[in-house]
Amino acid sequence: MSSAYRTHDIAVEAGSLLVGEWNPDATGMPWLLVHGVTASHLAWAWLAAEAPGQRLIAPDLRGRGRSERGEGPLGMAAHADDLVAVVDTLGVEQVVVIGHSMGAFVSAVLADRHAGRVDRVVLVDGGLPLELPPGMSPREAVRHVLGPTAARLERRFADQGEYRDFWRAHPAFVDREDPLLDSYFAYDLAGAAPSLRPATSLSTVEEDSIDQNAGDAVGRAIERMPRPTTLLAAERGLRGEVPPLYPDLDALRATHPRLRDVRRVDGVDHYSIVMSAAGAREVARAAGEAG
Repeated sequence: MSSAYRTHDIAVEAGSLLVGEWNPDATGMPWLLVHGVTASHLAWAWLAAEAPGQRLIAPDLRGRGRSERGEGPLGMAAHADDLVAVVDTLGVEQVVVIGHSMGAFVSAVLADRHAGRVDRVVLVDGGLPLELPPGMSPREAVRHVLGPTAARLERRFADQGEYRDFWRAHPAFVDREDPLLDSYFAYDLAGAAPSLRPATSLSTVEEDSIDQNAGDAVGRAIERMPRPTTLLAAERGLRGEVPPLYPDLDALRATHPRLRDVRRVDGVDHYSIVMSAAGAREVARAAGEAG
């Protein structure tokens, strides 16, 4: 990890968040990074490598990584309000918000609820409604979209090696040897051997995913979209498959005319659009563009 990296424990209404920060002394508007539904702030380590002069603020969302779950309700609005508490504590007035997967939905809601704190938004393979099979309940949609990624949350692992081997078999990570991946997956574990578990619980994922897919806050945010917003869509899906989560970009442009820009990122899947040098480079480029 870069020497220009540090962590904070920051109080929010329901408890405390661990917040990673790269390049804390950098000038210019900070980027606030919002990870996906089962991820942690270390999903942004590749972006930190691609933006070495940029101040990056990256919380573990409630119930993920080293952040407390707390007693209050989850959901996109709760996470958005937590993020305001983070930037308040760090003395930051305005940010560029970059959200991946579920974090993109949180980012859209943040820009709607607290528009004055957001300069512009980059949605990374998320943030807009997904097409689900007719009649599927929000709870069923969690397992339908996430597949084995959700199933792992109920498993136990003997050691870090077994957990890394689980991910090596995932189509999005086959044949990838990367020290940042090893660090990311090691950080994802909680408990003690030989019964290690992912830090995020399935109930946490379900509660957030149901709000993401069926709650009111996302719909309002997307309809109003008060800040300049770009969508980056991966070429492949969560398991490296085609079609991806967003197969028809022309339809998205027509349905969401307030989007400033919609673009496909070739050669990446839902994970590697942030968790690879090539994907992170495109995210950095989009975030650095003028609003």
